[in-house]
This record gives sequence, C-alpha cells and structure tokens, in this order.
Amino acid sequence: MQTLNVDLADRSYPIYIGERLLDNTGLLRRHLRAKQVYVVTNETLAPLYLPKLIEQLDGLQVNSTVLPDGEAFKNLETLNRIFDGLLESRHNRTTTVLALGGGVVGDMAGFAAACYQRGVDFIQLPTTLLSMVDSSVGGKTGVNHRLGKNMIGAFYQPQAVIADMSVLETLPDRELSAGIAEVIKYGLIADGEFFEWLESNVPDLMARDPKALAYAVKRSCENKAKVVAQDEREGGLRAILNLGHTFGHAIETAQGYGVWLHGEAVAAGMVMAADLSWRRGAISEEELQRIVRLIERAHLPIKAPADMTPDDFLSLMGVDKKVLDGRLRLVLLSRLGEALITSEIEDNLLQETFAACRGDESMAPPGAR
Repeated sequence: MQTLNVDLADRSYPIYIGERLLDNTGLLRRHLRAKQVYVVTNETLAPLYLPKLIEQLDGLQVNSTVLPDGEAFKNLETLNRIFDGLLESRHNRTTTVLALGGGVVGDMAGFAAACYQRGVDFIQLPTTLLSMVDSSVGGKTGVNHRLGKNMIGAFYQPQAVIADMSVLETLPDRELSAGIAEVIKYGLIADGEFFEWLESNVPDLMARDPKALAYAVKRSCENKAKVVAQDEREGGLRAILNLGHTFGHAIETAQGYGVWLHGEAVAAGMVMAADLSWRRGAISEEELQRIVRLIERAHLPIKAPADMTPDDFLSLMGVDKKVLDGRLRLVLLSRLGEALITSEIEDNLLQETFAACRGDESMAPPGAR
C-alpha cells in the first residue's frame, strides 16, 4: 500500500493506493468517528461489493442507498434518495457517508454529506480509474442541471480516499479508457515526463498491468494533490485541471448525460484544446500529433460529435463555471507539460478549431453511435 497526503491544513487527508484495500477493515475503521455508517453505491456495484462491506462493518449501524447507474441520474431528484435514506434511518451528525462507486456516486454522496445536517464526514471508495485519479480527490462534489454539468455543488473534502486497485480487474474496457483520459491530462498540464512515460506505457495500461496502473494512479494523484493544496476552491491555478473540460462538458450536455462518458468527452475536448494551442503557436504540429496519437491509442475519441455546430459549443460553453464577468475562459497549453488559463481567445482560431475537430458519426465512442 502506498499513502499520499492532500495537504489542506485541518482538512488534510490521506489517499491510500493498493491491492485488496476494501478487505482491510482496520484501514476503513480508523477514519470512522462513530457507530453510524451510510453507504451510497449503485445498482451495478451493490451486488459485487456491498454485502462484504456491510459484513466488515459488523457492530456498527450500517444503512445504504443503491442508486441507478449512470450520469443520466446525477441530478437533484436522485440526490434526494440519499437524504431520504439518511433521515429514515435516523443518522445523526456523527455519521460517515461512504461513497462506493465511480465519479457519479462519489460526487453525489459527497454533496449529500456536505448538505446533510450542514455537513457530515464522508470517505471516498472509488471503483473506477477515472474516480481514483480525478473525481475522488480534491473535494469537488455536486450534481448536473439540464443546462450545464456540475453546476450545483460544493467544495467538501473527504476524510480519506481508499483506492483499491483490484476492483479495476472487472472495470469495462470503455470505462478504463475513460479513466486514462484523465491520466493523460496530468501529463499535458503539469508533468511532461509523465506524458512521455504514458507514450511508452499506454499499452500496459490498456492491458491492465497492475504495476503500470498503480504507477499511473499514484503519479496522477500526486499531481492533483499538489495543485489542490495550492488552490482548494479553484480561485486560479486549480482551473488547469479542467483542460479539455469546457469543450467536453458542452459535448456531454448536448449529447445527453451518459451518452458520451465523461472521459470520452474530455478526450475530445483535450484534442480541441491542443489544436487551439497549436494554432496560437504554443506547441508544435509534431507535439499536437503526439497528443492526438496517445489519446487515440487509448481507444478514445479524437473528434467532437458530428451534429455539434460552433454555435452549439459556444452556447453551452457560455454557462461553464470558468466563465468570468461574461468572458469565456479556456485552459490551453503553454507548452507540452504546462497549462495556462486565458480569456484572450482569438475568435478566428477558435472557429478553425471547431471546424478541424468536428468528426462524423463513425468516430463517436461505442454506445454513442
């Protein structure tokens, strides 16, 4: 087991990375303040992990909510099911909410914990690669609105993140690729050496090599923890973690939540951000092609949906959380391995990127065709 720390003064917490950590009852129990535990999971994961988790917490009051699976259910209506369960089971302010699942479960359970009785403890038990390297770390919680992704939420840090690498053995291939998109992001924005490592090792990640996956998770979490420690509430630097997300969120909203997986939309969005960075002279054409090739080798989309026009993108990007004083801000590359946040965006170059990065129906990810 490897342990990292997210350094946030009195809100600091550990990230544990290792094999069979969900079987380590002592590890989980050390972060429980009292004898009430509320597990939030989904209908896909519940049969696999919930009975064993409840058994390991013998002697405590353990209740649970099993949510429908998918981004389409990440909304206020589904969130209320968690509150209903907490209240019906009479959980008090010393309860701990356990988020057992991927990014959707983690975001919703964390938001519920932030709101319930004005804040109770929660622990992230991520079960997807994407949630291990991104959504479980940093305290962003929330739900979607029909007009924009993650527009309702709170910054609320967990007590701990326990990343059991063994659960990735059963992760669907499409979900694995979606997680690799976020891994690639860290190489692009802050870690050029890691990007080069990924170029050599993406086949091992795709083959689920345990050592390669553990290294990718650790390196990604290190990069994210470093940024979050400097800018917890995204007042400036932390926004670099959203490379490709402004484009990607527009894709998710336009196509319908869950049609494109989050990582798939981010992958296409990162290509768009890299393309615009190249047009602005920040990276070379060769570096742009390296980025596109790596994303393609991870079986991720490199083009935006065929049915999305520039006006579609601009309309949806206009309600992105990074819009400030009515001005669109984008995360772009200043060089390979370094990002910047800018509102100085040349409209003609942005239009060229929209034209160059528009795909056709055959280039959509599986399940979105």
